[in-house]
Order: sequence, then structure tokens, then C-alpha cells
Amino acid sequence: MRYVILSLCLLLAGVGCSDSTTKTAFNPAWLSAKAAQQALADEQLSSEQLVAYYLQQIELNNTAGYQLAAISDINADALAQARQLDQERLAGNIRSPLHGLPVVLKANIATHDSMPTTAGALVLKGHLTAEDATLVGQLRAAGAIILAKSNLSEWANFRGEKSASGWSTLGGQVRNPHLLSHSPCGSSSGSAVAVAADFTLLAVGTETDGSIICPAAINGIVGIKPTRAAVSGEGIIPIAQSQDIAGPMARTVYDAALLLDALLTAETKTRFNTSLSEAAEQTPSAKKVLLVRAYDKQDAALVPMLDKLTAALSAAGIEVVNAPQWQLPAALYQAELKVLVYEFKRDVEQWLKDYQVPAAFDTLAKIVEFNNSQGKTALAFYGQEYLEQAASIDLEADYAGYQQALTDSRRLAEAALDQYLRQQGFDAIIFPSYGPAWPIDHINGDAFNFGTSTAAAVAGYPSITLPAGYSGILPLGVSVVGLPWSEPELLALASLLEQRLAAYQRPGFVAKLSH
Repeated sequence: MRYVILSLCLLLAGVGCSDSTTKTAFNPAWLSAKAAQQALADEQLSSEQLVAYYLQQIELNNTAGYQLAAISDINADALAQARQLDQERLAGNIRSPLHGLPVVLKANIATHDSMPTTAGALVLKGHLTAEDATLVGQLRAAGAIILAKSNLSEWANFRGEKSASGWSTLGGQVRNPHLLSHSPCGSSSGSAVAVAADFTLLAVGTETDGSIICPAAINGIVGIKPTRAAVSGEGIIPIAQSQDIAGPMARTVYDAALLLDALLTAETKTRFNTSLSEAAEQTPSAKKVLLVRAYDKQDAALVPMLDKLTAALSAAGIEVVNAPQWQLPAALYQAELKVLVYEFKRDVEQWLKDYQVPAAFDTLAKIVEFNNSQGKTALAFYGQEYLEQAASIDLEADYAGYQQALTDSRRLAEAALDQYLRQQGFDAIIFPSYGPAWPIDHINGDAFNFGTSTAAAVAGYPSITLPAGYSGILPLGVSVVGLPWSEPELLALASLLEQRLAAYQRPGFVAKLSH
């Protein structure tokens, strides 16, 4: 419990505390990464104090208190690592702008430490990996502290139909901190809620289609789904290599860009002539954007929110053209699912072998059998249809059909975006990200109002969601989508919107709506 005592010393201005790292009364609550950087540089705060504060918040409200269930495992060495990084800072060795800042990782990202990599599944309970995922090695080299792992929709929401986002066998149900009875969306639900609830200032999520954008939007924070292959997927329990990507989640655009800088591959960094955190502070170069208004009737809050957004962009000299319709062809969704099922069989079985899962569970067929043998312990609330479909795939016999589906899905997704971004010269497309959160329902599963992540997810184009308004007390976000490798320009545009809309609010942790 030393971390709790240290946090209390911090909040009580160090009175009666002998810990040498406690120097001044500095309240770390709701810090941005940018403010934390400055506090660390000014010696108002140590990394050890920052880690202690977040550990205390997790203890208070993860399984106790508001019971957010956002965190699945805590890094037992986090405080020791923070102390080491504090000593490095005192010696003048600052590894990167992330030096000494805590980061939470989704529980499908491999770490070589005491935290298991499970994707929330019973079959992987306690599974420790012998090496870090590539992005984890990059974060450690940058001086980030891996604080904890976050709960998620089990198997990144690719176990079965009628799932409730944010629920896993091992982690239970993640809850939305704005309205605890409502969905946090998924599958990176724990990462989003950890940021939204001030369990951390930075987190990493992963997305195949909507798994960063939806939980970020619905929990009222910033999420970035980068361009395909901008971040290494090595070491992440996959769904499908052609669409999977890791990305940052934070409370501000700058903070998300700061984390993304550390996640990018070396090859990707050479594409940009500036760091992304610097790009986030620049005046946007965009001259004309397309604003999708096809969902205006889906929620009463959308019209005034998007009208305000239009006024903000127009005042900045950016032309806004409305698109009253947006509908992707059914063939795109059909082809996408075919791709995901095929690649899940191919990619997850490779991961199981590469990361030394015991032979008794190293194929999807064996996992399906294990789940069946465990009954409701492994298959509570809903089934495992996606696992079963993928297990039945014959990688050789089904290859031609898969290749056609991959070609079709990408062609259709790119066409939907390119007609505006390439052919008509729009600098970005802005969508309302998702409808507001819905009540958690373990019988019928998720009740999405609408979502707009699919085109960018399948095409591999970058997308940034940021807070834009509220439907009652429930957050609404907008997504800024552009051509591949346009992250610097999109970040500048997202920062402008962040400043002009000023829509971020801390969650109220409301238990339920009163009628």
C-alpha cells in the first residue's frame, strides 16, 4: 500500500512525509501530458508521484467505488521504474518527451513482465509472454512507464454475436464513467475509460473497425486510428493484419499526438517532416472539408453540434461543404467480414505459436473446444460464432475467395473516401463518430445508433476522433478522416476544432438517469 501513502502525502502537501521525492504540493488530478511534462521539468512533480496517484485512483474506482473495471492488471514494477526514470532525469538523461509518463496498454498487447496478455479470454488466463510487442519496446526506450493493462471486449470483440462492448470473461464489464449504466463501446473500452476516468493520462488501444474511434468518442476523449502500417502490429493479439492498427488515446489532441510519435515505426517517421505533437500545434493547412450530415436525425444533439462546428471552421477560413447522404454498400460489409474471419484464423494461430501459448490451446479449434468444455464460465452471455467460423477456415482452399474479398473491400472503402479526398479535392472528411452510448445489455448485446468508422478502417486511412458535444450527459465525437499519411494535417485541423468547440468535459460518474 506504499503507493497510497505516497499519494496522500502528495495531496497533503507533504506534511509528515519523509519520502525524498515529495517536494511540493502539486495536485496531479486530471493532468494533461503536456502539463505533466512541464511539472516534471520544473521539479514540481516526480514520475513516482504521478504513478502513485494513478495507482490510487485505480484502487479507489476500478473494482471498488464506481467499479469501472477498466484495468485488468497492474505493473508491479511501475513505481520502481518511475523512481529509476526520476533518477535519470536528475542526471540530465531525458530519453524523449514521454520520459517518466505513465501509459496503459490494452490487454491484447504483449509485454515481457508480470502482466499477462490475454485478450480477456479464459483460455489465456495468466499467459505471460517472453518478449514485448514492438510498440512496447519503443515505449520503454522512450522512457514511458507501462502502468497497467486495460480490460477490453473479449478477443477484441471477435468472439461471437450479440456481445456487449467492454465485457470479457476475465475482466468483467467496463462501465462508461459519464453514465455508469451505459456502454463504454469497444473493443478498446478499458483504455478509453482509463483515460476518461483519470486512471492515466495516456493509453494505447487497437482497432480493426471502430475499436479506437467508438470508445474514444463515447467516453469523451481523443483517439487516433493511424494510417495502415504506421505502427507495428508485431506482438499484438490480432484479428486481421490487413486492418489491425494500434493507436493513442488521450484527453487532448496534443497528448494523443505525443504518444503517437513514440508508437510510429522508423519508416513512418521519415514520411513526416515534423513530429506529430508539433504538427498538432500548427495552423491547419486545410482549405475545404466535407461535413457528413447524413445522421442529423439520429439524435437531437447532432444538428446544433455540427452547426457549431461549421461556424468554427468557417470563422477560420475553411470552406465547409455538407454531404446530406452517406451510405456504404452492403457488399463492403460482407467482404470485410469474410476478410476478418479468414485472417483471424491465419493471424491469431500464428500469434499463439509465436508467443508460446501451450500446445493444448494453440489453434482456434482447440480454443473453441476449451470454451465448450468450460460452459458458461468461458461463454457467459453470448456465443463464439466468430471463433467457430474462423476455426473452420481452410487457409489453402479458401484463399482465392479471401483474396477477392480483400480486393473488393478495399476497393469499395477507398472509392467511398476517394471520390471526395482525391477526385473533388477535399482536405478532409468530417463525420459524427458514433451515436451516444446505449444501456449495457447482456441479453441482446450492443444497440449502436450509428457508426462511421468502417470506410477509414477498411481503406487504412487515418482517422482522429475528438469531443464535439453532448447528448444530455453522454459525449459525442467527430472524426476527421484524410488520405494515407495525412496525420500532420489532420492533427492541426483536429486541434483547431478542439480549441473552437471546447467540448471536453470530465465525467460525472452518474449511476443512472433519473426520470
